[in-house]
Amino acid sequence: MNSLKGKIAVVAGGTRGAGRGIAVKLGEAGAIVYVTGRSTIHSQSPMGRMETIEETAELVTKAGGKGIPVKVDHTIETEVVHLFDRIKKEQGRLDILVNDIWGGDPLTEWGKPIGEHSLHKGLQMQKQAVHSHIITSHYSIPLFKENNGGLIIEITDGIDYEPRGNFYYSLAKISSIHMAQAMAMDLKEYNIVVIAVTPGFLRSEAMLESFGVTEENWREATKIDPHFIASETPFYIGEAIRCLASDPHIAKKTGGVYSTWELSEEYAFKDADGSQPHWGNYFIKNVKV
Repeated sequence: MNSLKGKIAVVAGGTRGAGRGIAVKLGEAGAIVYVTGRSTIHSQSPMGRMETIEETAELVTKAGGKGIPVKVDHTIETEVVHLFDRIKKEQGRLDILVNDIWGGDPLTEWGKPIGEHSLHKGLQMQKQAVHSHIITSHYSIPLFKENNGGLIIEITDGIDYEPRGNFYYSLAKISSIHMAQAMAMDLKEYNIVVIAVTPGFLRSEAMLESFGVTEENWREATKIDPHFIASETPFYIGEAIRCLASDPHIAKKTGGVYSTWELSEEYAFKDADGSQPHWGNYFIKNVKV
């Protein structure tokens, strides 16, 4: 479980959801994890949620690593520059970057096609979920090059280029896949591995709240959405990222797009409750028509 001891990681967008699960699992493997985001104990982000980067950092440390919270708005270039300058000064290296910046839930107008969807919200989504990833990757790369290698992971939704039910949402999530593939090509000669990873139906804090359930009684939500039975906790994708970051043969995966469910088969990990959700199989049998 100390396979990442001494490794320096950044989980960009680690306040809650998948980001929190990933940060904690990297900490469990012994990593020093810089947890970034806009929600702190002193101020809420426009998301208006109570989770904070300090809470995530504490969970990382409790799990066995070292969590370091840093308030960063990844759409603001100077704040991202300061983050990596700080890491260089404090650690002298960077081994892992997880790009999980999102914040697009309140900006997505499901059921509204382009032309009817708010243009302002759609463009803001691209700023938060695409531009932020580009800015963060750009300023991380010099540290990776100095280290002669490293791992960049783009967190996305889905494994292909099919539409995801909303023009702006699709554009943001598919962009993460293409960014991973394009960066992998550009950075291969520097031994920098870049991949994209998707969770299945994520049982995040916000999703539980939207259904009016908790992690203890989450199955009650299947009365509202039967597909929730195939959902997974944020720690499932956390396990996936921990396994990938610990894989000595990770270079073979550069440029690829991977899912929690297929990685769970490859690395034989399970979710927090001991189950092994497989959204891919469930989707084919119960959702896709």
